[in-house]
Amino acid sequence: MKNYLLVVLFNFLLFASCSSDDDVAQEVIEETEEPTTETPPLDRADYPVQDFIYQAMNLYYLYKGDIPELADNSFTDLNTYVTYLSQNPDPENFFYDELLSNQDRFSFITDNYVELENSFSGVSMSDGLDFVYAGYQLESSGPVYAAAVIRYVVPNSPASEAGLTRSQVVTQINGERLTVTGDRLSSRAQELLSLDSYTLTLGNYNNTGVLVESDTEVSVNKIELTENPVGLAKTLDIDGQKIGYLLYNSFVRNFDDELNAAFADFKADGVTDLVLDLRYNGGGSVASAIDLASMITGQFEGDVITKQQWNDDLQEIFEERNEDLEDRFNSTIYTGTDQQEAINSLNLNRLYVIGTGSTASASELTIIGLRPYIEVTTIGTTTVGKFQASATLYDGDNFFKENVNPDHTYAIQPLVYTYSNAKGVVGPPTGIEPDFELAEDLRNYGTLGDPGEPLLNLALQQITGKRFQMKRNALSPMTFELYGETGMDKPTYQRMYDNRLPQIKK
Repeated sequence: MKNYLLVVLFNFLLFASCSSDDDVAQEVIEETEEPTTETPPLDRADYPVQDFIYQAMNLYYLYKGDIPELADNSFTDLNTYVTYLSQNPDPENFFYDELLSNQDRFSFITDNYVELENSFSGVSMSDGLDFVYAGYQLESSGPVYAAAVIRYVVPNSPASEAGLTRSQVVTQINGERLTVTGDRLSSRAQELLSLDSYTLTLGNYNNTGVLVESDTEVSVNKIELTENPVGLAKTLDIDGQKIGYLLYNSFVRNFDDELNAAFADFKADGVTDLVLDLRYNGGGSVASAIDLASMITGQFEGDVITKQQWNDDLQEIFEERNEDLEDRFNSTIYTGTDQQEAINSLNLNRLYVIGTGSTASASELTIIGLRPYIEVTTIGTTTVGKFQASATLYDGDNFFKENVNPDHTYAIQPLVYTYSNAKGVVGPPTGIEPDFELAEDLRNYGTLGDPGEPLLNLALQQITGKRFQMKRNALSPMTFELYGETGMDKPTYQRMYDNRLPQIKK
């Protein structure tokens, strides 16, 4: 028993000694550990693109009130704000996923503002072909393909030099058919159309709407092409009546002098009526639209064409400082020089406009802006319905292109205002319905500017009160499933822009 007690006592002392050593060792470890360092606060300089995007949208975005994060009191401190910027490191996702209203179909971001500026000037990589994509089947139960029907060929372009013309049909590109996914072209079809050079296989629609293929092939290349938006300007003599016809494909500020020259010719020819063909015009410069309206009229100089409506915060600021938010008929165009060129006005009291589902933005502004002053008759189909203007905002002083950030080339093109005409009428978002409805028929495109072309023919009937012979007018109407048109993937598609922004300091 005595020996047993000695063993127990020994083990107890040993355990106590070990525990004491562990405690000492733990104290040593705790004393030698590095002190914990705090994570440094986030810095907005680490997210320059997101910071620029947010600040610009917070100031100018038309639908600012729809986005809670854009409210001026949304963030309680700088760290919370920068944390928000850091949560989406991709600028495009940040713009589209975080800051756009559900009612906004048109705002966009670009990572190359130089290309954007070129497109606004009418410069792009192009072969000069303008397509509409129409569905067809080789067999009644087979897959649906898209035929690229040529609506328009830019003069002096690779396509025109290759002999391609309006109404020809492209059935294959580099031996491949254009496939369809759902209600739009497939990604492979879009890839083929975006190639810098390709070989086109041609066909045509017969009188019953069946696509007839051929073995004819044409090769074309894309170049940096500058397109004059004044596609065609001519004076028609219809039984002694001088009627002007103007095919105008885009509102491009750089070509306002060309537009003005066309009106000088109309004036010299003694034109008494005008058919303004905007069927393929998706918009462009607001300033060019104001100039065009002034060329058509001339008797309303200084009167209001449109009244701008900005987001609530900016509208209050502009009204407090008596900012002029009205666009007016004018008598000169901007020429890019110190010389202001006088506008050639026709002083018309009525206008006939051809429009389609490709007619948008500045085209629609021209129509509703003129309606309080002259009779405007529309022919064709319902227009797009876009009555908001956008602006290019840069990461520079007050979001202008001054002292722009050299570390990136991002810019945003958000909607900044909507507008009404002089009578307070806002264009319908469903588009402007035609007074006389007639859709383009892929079997019967006709020649643009020819009195027998169906839509121009219908306009001439309204002007003269007479019926004219129309090519193949015995054909019954046919509908084709459409899958888009040229340029629909470009950021400037159906956009209207106004870079004459009132300055607001950050």
